[in-house]
Amino acid sequence: MSSLVETKGLTRILPAAVPVTLVQDVTLSIGEGEFVAITGPSGSGKSSLLYLLGLLDRPSAGALRIGGRDTADLSERERAQIRLATLGFVFQFHFLLPEFTVRENVEIPMRRLGRLGAGAMRERSTQLLEALGLAGHLDKRPDQLSGGQRQRVAVARSLANDPPLVLADEPTGSLDSRNSEQVFAILDALVRERGKTVIAVTHDTEMAARATRRIHLVDGRLAES
Repeated sequence: MSSLVETKGLTRILPAAVPVTLVQDVTLSIGEGEFVAITGPSGSGKSSLLYLLGLLDRPSAGALRIGGRDTADLSERERAQIRLATLGFVFQFHFLLPEFTVRENVEIPMRRLGRLGAGAMRERSTQLLEALGLAGHLDKRPDQLSGGQRQRVAVARSLANDPPLVLADEPTGSLDSRNSEQVFAILDALVRERGKTVIAVTHDTEMAARATRRIHLVDGRLAES
């Protein structure tokens, strides 16, 4: 199994009169086709680590490689390009744009990447949404969907550019048990059936137990894996 994500001594400290350490000296390797759960108590640095791995924040120290590429000296434009082409994001709150339809929301990352024409984008967004059980909702607005449906749209959007790595921050945190199970099953299928790598921050102990591997943080440090 080749490594998709590698960190060495990854650290994030917020500068202030009293500096706040969010992530400290995290060294890990995550391979292709893994489902990794990041767990830990509130304030332990789980989301901060995920944002570093997703190039949404810059480390104060340490190294991060994605797909074998060192990210230390990348420009903001290069980081944005990697996020678009290589990473998919699913957050606790779906962050769908209310003025666009479900299908248009899924097409947004494709439009930004600019690899597909209008017809191909429409076809791909339709296929993704239908595969997630949303065939009858393509032209609805987000406020016309249930919470579970909106989160499935967010998953479809994360897959728009066919990224090898999906990062999820508490993807079931705002859902009831039935919808949580649906979202977990979708993420698990991405790994088993599509060969994606999924890294998910979660407080859900059952979800963490069913992942391929668990990374546990305490006070920003890797406690166990």
